Amino acid sequence: MDFSFNEDQIAIRDLAHQIFSDRTTDEFMLNFDRNDTAYDDVLWGTLAEQGLLGITIAEELGGTNLGFTELCLVLEEQGRHVSPIPLFSNLVLGALPIDEFGTIEQKHKYLTPLAGGTFKLTAAIAEMGMAQASTGQINAIPNGNTWTLNGTLECVPDSAVADAIIVPASHDGNRMLFIVDTDSAGLAIDSQRSSLGVNEGTLLLDGVELGADAVLGGVDQGSVILAWLELRAETALCALQLGVTEEALRRTAEFSCERKQFGAPIGSFQAVAMQAADAFIDVEAIRSTYWLALYRLESGMDARAEVRCAKWYAADAGHRIVYRTQHLHGGMGADLEFPIHRFFLWAKHLGLMLGGRSVQIAKLGSLLASDDSIGTAALRL
Repeated sequence: MDFSFNEDQIAIRDLAHQIFSDRTTDEFMLNFDRNDTAYDDVLWGTLAEQGLLGITIAEELGGTNLGFTELCLVLEEQGRHVSPIPLFSNLVLGALPIDEFGTIEQKHKYLTPLAGGTFKLTAAIAEMGMAQASTGQINAIPNGNTWTLNGTLECVPDSAVADAIIVPASHDGNRMLFIVDTDSAGLAIDSQRSSLGVNEGTLLLDGVELGADAVLGGVDQGSVILAWLELRAETALCALQLGVTEEALRRTAEFSCERKQFGAPIGSFQAVAMQAADAFIDVEAIRSTYWLALYRLESGMDARAEVRCAKWYAADAGHRIVYRTQHLHGGMGADLEFPIHRFFLWAKHLGLMLGGRSVQIAKLGSLLASDDSIGTAALRL
């Protein structure tokens, strides 16, 4: 297997790095945190102009027709700069399933304006990582050529700014997916805000009437699409986590070389150096497991075990890394005016999305117990 990137992928990564670096400076983020703005619309517009919002969308739909690997490289750079824009909800949760399973009409309606930066998407799939007792449910009732949706779903990322939301629903024991425009009659969104400052929301559907053209895939494809999307969503979260943790460690190394105690840089103290070394090993564990999962996904191979393992490392090692990096900053690590706290909050949030470490290890265990063919793959990890 070859994990090296080609020239186009390196160019995409460098372009994203330049855009995020120019815009999302520490000074910008400090001022951004002091107001009530949810996202940086200027940065969003710049990404649209440079073709990065349509990175996986076909050229005839206004995109650049690249792949999931290129998208993950952009997400790594967003994580590295903790840039306040809803890339994950739009380009992963929204665009990927519509591009893969949507009709031509759905692609033109939703993906073309998304690539142009004038439309936002998300998906209500947070229940995949939630305890069964806390999950909501949407029921779909057929009525001739239309469907009526009723129910509630929690923790839908960026739903307050979304123009359309992919909503899973149940019908006769089957899962279905609907693309619901947020201006639909009967749909209400109760906005929430996480400790990270990320906008989420509770979807309340009361008699939402949708036509057959709102169904994503077939009426019996919901479970297949959700399983397909979950693997890519968890891998994308690992990409974000790699960027967040690697940059947190880089900043900590820089800080520990400049900060002096007892007349010497604190980085020269064995206790500090050992903690930084442990964090470095954890960053590389996130990188290697995530790259393996991404490689297998892009190669069309079964990547279920690899994705579960990568997401577990992103959650478990991610927590250790940002705990150490914040701890090694001493009192500055707890100062909300100092940049390192953002990386701690981002890493914790990313680790919990779609299920934290206990959820992921349980999913991996269930997979190994139910499919003997996965055992060999697990041993490779």
